[in-house]
Amino acid sequence: MAAQRRNLMQTQHQSWTDDLPLCEMCGVGTAPNCVYGPDGKGTQSHPIEDGHLRLRGEDGCFLYGVFNGYDGSRVANFAAQCLTAELLLGQLNSSHTDNDVRRILTQAFDVVEKSYFDTIDDALAEKAHLSNYLLPHNENQKVQERLKELEQEVSGGATAVVALMLNNKLYVANVGTNRVLLCKSSSDGQNQVLQIGRPHSTDNEDELQRLTALGVDSARVRQAGQIAGQSSTRRLGDYRVKINYNEIDLLSAAKTKPVIAEPEIHGSHSLDGVTGFLLLMSEGLINALESAHGPEQVNQEIVAMVAAELAQQSSLEAVAQSVVERVKRLHHDVYVSGRQRATYCSRHEDMTLLIRTLNYPLADAALTPTQGGRIYPVSVPYSNSQSTSKTSVTLSLVMPSQSTLTNGTNTASTLEEGTPTPGSQSPTATLQSTNTQTQSSSSSSGDGSLFRQRGSQAAQPDETGRVPPYVDFSQFYRLWASDNSDGQSTQGGLGPQ
Repeated sequence: MAAQRRNLMQTQHQSWTDDLPLCEMCGVGTAPNCVYGPDGKGTQSHPIEDGHLRLRGEDGCFLYGVFNGYDGSRVANFAAQCLTAELLLGQLNSSHTDNDVRRILTQAFDVVEKSYFDTIDDALAEKAHLSNYLLPHNENQKVQERLKELEQEVSGGATAVVALMLNNKLYVANVGTNRVLLCKSSSDGQNQVLQIGRPHSTDNEDELQRLTALGVDSARVRQAGQIAGQSSTRRLGDYRVKINYNEIDLLSAAKTKPVIAEPEIHGSHSLDGVTGFLLLMSEGLINALESAHGPEQVNQEIVAMVAAELAQQSSLEAVAQSVVERVKRLHHDVYVSGRQRATYCSRHEDMTLLIRTLNYPLADAALTPTQGGRIYPVSVPYSNSQSTSKTSVTLSLVMPSQSTLTNGTNTASTLEEGTPTPGSQSPTATLQSTNTQTQSSSSSSGDGSLFRQRGSQAAQPDETGRVPPYVDFSQFYRLWASDNSDGQSTQGGLGPQ
């Protein structure tokens, strides 16, 4: 009976949500997980576990979400389907107040959590029964095989971040370690990057205090950095930390369930007159860039990449995918470089980026899309949530102009040692980084074109079709020729011909 109910629920969710229209003002980019070998070649270690949604409801309602699954994609897929059914089938309308919307969002996540465990309750019961039977019958192979099957059926979880737009207001609901950025460009030249909320992770002071109040040793949790293999302190599913948490050493002293699925709701944020874009990022994308460059400037780097692609691409899908591919290349390049951060870049998880534009124009479709290009890091010092100081620094961005793309493909360069090359056009703007306990923002001022400007004075090809080099290697050629003059001639060898 329970199996029939489980199948019926999944079928209903699929049929309920399949007819909802996709939002055309949105693009999604993805990349699968990857493990690098000693030769630098990557292989996918497991099927993709991330999920996303981008739907347009009635009454001017839009719903977006990014789900970071682990130990399978079951929970991520279930959450995407169930949340859609709980939010876009008449539950929301333009008459709802901010409190109404927050209440409905919280209830929707509660339904997702309870409904998911309803679908696995029989499997959990059978697993518990067989585990007790196995104790006096340790050699029963059939029972052991069945237990493995049941574990695969019930294991796994997901973190989720959802953005809801209603009445031209933005609401964000977060469970776990994904991230939302709101980027706004104002008429007075101020460009603001706002991180909405903080990740529910083992270094979040509020979460550690919550665990302490439940009897958990938060110092041990912080030191461990993970709970049952994940850094999140809030997540959907994962029966190990919801039902069997007393069997986990770190959580054994908890008075009640320590890892919860209750979302933290932020908003509303008014979108009236806003020009910019909204970014939803999975933990895998964030971690890949942090592994390559450190956590200090991830938000600003992602924004700069998106802005560069928006200035070049005519499709939001292409913009999102290009940014994800750029992060993937940067991560790989740092690994094969063998430099200091290479040890952090031996692998990355699934990556998902969702971009929703807000009155933001795309590039002319006639322009040639960028094939990689070169973006230097945005030099904005990291400031944790406890800091209220403001730091003003310079943002440097280098991109190829269209003329440089007609003669070949630009290859991505690693940013770890990146400094603007002499002669490159480098649009600059001054950023102010401001962080509070629940949100952080970076404002840039200057000519107001941070999100659109690109180099316009790139070197032109000569009569042979070659572009003059940025670096003068003539001294190197002379020294090499001097060292090798006894047996070789430089003609036909080193140096430009």
